[in-house]
Amino acid sequence: MTEGVIWKQLLLFFLPIIFGSFFQQLYNTADAVIVGNFVGKEALAAVGGATGTFISLLIGFFTGLASGATVMIAQYYGANQQSALQKTIHTGVALGLAGGVVLMAVGLFLAPIVLSAMGTPADIMQDAVTYMRIYFAGVIPNLLYNIGAGILRALGDSRRPLIVLIVCCFCNIGLDVLFVLGLHMGVAGAGIATILSQLISCICILLFLARMQEEQCRLYPARIRFDLLYLKKIVQIGLPAGLQSSMYSISNVIIQSTINTFGTDTVAAWTVYGKIDCVYWMTISAFGIAITTFVGQNFGARKFDRIKRGVRVCMGMSVLATAVISIASVVFGETVLRLFNDDPGVIAVGMRIIRTVPPLFITYNAIEILCGALRGTGDAVRPMLMTMIGVCVLRLVWIFTVVPLRHTIETVVLSYPITWTVTSAAFFIYYIHGGWLKRRCAAAGISQEQISA
Repeated sequence: MTEGVIWKQLLLFFLPIIFGSFFQQLYNTADAVIVGNFVGKEALAAVGGATGTFISLLIGFFTGLASGATVMIAQYYGANQQSALQKTIHTGVALGLAGGVVLMAVGLFLAPIVLSAMGTPADIMQDAVTYMRIYFAGVIPNLLYNIGAGILRALGDSRRPLIVLIVCCFCNIGLDVLFVLGLHMGVAGAGIATILSQLISCICILLFLARMQEEQCRLYPARIRFDLLYLKKIVQIGLPAGLQSSMYSISNVIIQSTINTFGTDTVAAWTVYGKIDCVYWMTISAFGIAITTFVGQNFGARKFDRIKRGVRVCMGMSVLATAVISIASVVFGETVLRLFNDDPGVIAVGMRIIRTVPPLFITYNAIEILCGALRGTGDAVRPMLMTMIGVCVLRLVWIFTVVPLRHTIETVVLSYPITWTVTSAAFFIYYIHGGWLKRRCAAAGISQEQISA
């Protein structure tokens, strides 16, 4: 990604990611569609709602932490530092294994405690605990897939993670049909289908890494271990990203707890809206991954003017895509809602949410694109602090002060665009006037003359 026309490079990298995200969404949505239509709205709420929020909290933290490996691999690959590249790849995979063991233990133990603390309705509590415990029992392959896909993307390969997702998506759908419709296993069947599909995706991605043509990029199972020097570098970049993701999720946990007070119809509607919402998130996240990799490789290759031009191009592309998604969400929202559940109460609440949030998606773009660009250079702490204050803290203030005064679903979900607007403004100011590139170059031992050149 250090050569060629920028918009073409970004688009060629972005398209497999977005198609992969689509299949990832289809992969995750299969449980909700089949359970919602053939088991009931209570089961639908059980596999989403508080369950999905808590899973996102833990998985999101690890994914953010592992992004430190992605950034370092992209930089070492761009700079052609082969030894450092090898050690970072194997340390990253070791981190996936260790993180999976920890998350499995935490998820299995905390499932009923967290769901109870979040005020999960009694009529979905048992199914929610069952689904969550099954999910975390198979979380290690999930994390290994995520770290493996991140390594491939850092090397500029977004095609093979797409292939894996397509295969595993159809496996998940087939297994859902078998366990839920054929064997009548309900929520447990959906959970088992998910973890078996994740196991297949893990095996595929590790095989791709083990058979890489470039020796410096290849995964050697015998070399999987922690190298403390490179682990430290991964954590320095990844920990702020992991904390940032966790803060998003913690604020979402609070919001989910508030939504739970509206009853099962609203919990089910919020679960379904989350599937629509993910169309935007998977798109903007794909742009974020693309610009992080683009900036990482060009930072390693010392092409600083190309970094700035790439950010401008990526921002323009993301704005156009967001406009299309926002319009489509409002126009086709009710049709999509009915795919999951045709209960009139669920449909009514879902449409109230759709008319409030998607028209304001545009207020988030700068956060994802600029944060991704900054992280590509290794600047992770300041973006994390801006996100913590602008999104998470402000969102909690809104929930605890404004929502009690006007207890409606619209008031709750408005917390998203309001905090996005404030944080986007902060990122624009920091990107233009924050001196981030000079600091990152100084940390990397790059002189002012090299930056100017």
